[in-house]
Amino acid sequence: MYVLFFFYFEGLQIDVLHIVLICLSSLVIMIALFMTCFWTKRYRKLMRTIRDLKLREPSAVSPAHPAENSYALDIPMTSVTDDKHTPQGDTFSRHDTKSASKSLWRPLKRTAHLNRGDISLSQLIKAGREGAFYKAKMSRGTCKGHTMVTCKVVKESVTYKQVQREMCIMRKLGNHKNLLHLLDWDVTQTPYFLVMEFVAHGTLRSFLQTNQNRLSADSDLQHLFTIAAYHIAHAMDHLRNKMVVHCDLALRNIMVHSFPREVKVAEFSLARDFTRTRSRRSSRKHGDLERVPLRWYPPEYFKDSYYGFKSDVWSFGIVLWEMETFGTLPYPNLDSTENVKQHICAGHRNVEPAGCREEILQLMQDCWIEPYSYRPSFKDIVRVLENILEKDADYVDVDNKRLKS
Repeated sequence: MYVLFFFYFEGLQIDVLHIVLICLSSLVIMIALFMTCFWTKRYRKLMRTIRDLKLREPSAVSPAHPAENSYALDIPMTSVTDDKHTPQGDTFSRHDTKSASKSLWRPLKRTAHLNRGDISLSQLIKAGREGAFYKAKMSRGTCKGHTMVTCKVVKESVTYKQVQREMCIMRKLGNHKNLLHLLDWDVTQTPYFLVMEFVAHGTLRSFLQTNQNRLSADSDLQHLFTIAAYHIAHAMDHLRNKMVVHCDLALRNIMVHSFPREVKVAEFSLARDFTRTRSRRSSRKHGDLERVPLRWYPPEYFKDSYYGFKSDVWSFGIVLWEMETFGTLPYPNLDSTENVKQHICAGHRNVEPAGCREEILQLMQDCWIEPYSYRPSFKDIVRVLENILEKDADYVDVDNKRLKS
């Protein structure tokens, strides 16, 4: 009897030991599975972030409008946001935005990339609120292979942080045939120097005003204007793809090297990178005001403190109107800044330019539609202008000369 009891107790002890071992083994297996899943997710997230950073990495850098008219109202620069209809390719998470921003906006070192003593300023192109643009020549050597350049001399009231933001945006935009390309800079001392590619004919506004008589006599004038508009829209579509809003698109900020094809959007001192925008409304204090070109700004900015990609489309419509009127100031009959603001918010628009072709007039009106979400995108605008140019190309004779209507 005692022997049976002993074997029973010993067997029971062995079963308990097995159960403990099984439980411990199960626990270890569960922990291993959990850690495997956890680190797999972390690894995938890391790889996704790296991929997004590579996709958003900026391209490497390679080789006078009166102030009272351009900037006449002090208003806080608030929201710079995306519009409701965002292309699928431009969507990204908050985490990805934060990671990409750190890479794209790494502070630039205050080292001299060039010797400003080698730059000889010659002709003033335009003077603005942020600084003056000059035609310049390299008196010794070249700047990325260029002997003639455009030099922006930044006003001393502009901070290093503001200049840094402008340079970062220009570097992010990279090379585009219709954007004024940043070549080099010197921010070691004030006034800061930004050196850009050379343009032969200054701003588009001054070019049109200077050559108005000659251009007005050209039977192909509307075709030339359409070509110029097409290239400007191409540049703005590039900005949209890079998630950048210009915020100061006007005829005075478009440079001309060869009209109408070599027109270049310039002046990015007010531009904003949407990947750097944390919210849809500004966090600026009420007293922190920034002067903006209100005659080129849309009603949603004045009504709701909103500025997005479709707001640049509004400004593009103003640029079309300026072109058709050879650089006339928008809303020329209104001299009070408050009257201009009320005029825009009340739904009034610029008068129709004389001699403007119907297709461009319709495009102009489309750019001024309210609400802003109904306006065309720059991709739509490029497509519309392409169709117009294709129709123009159909009306040529055998000598490749356009037929007169």
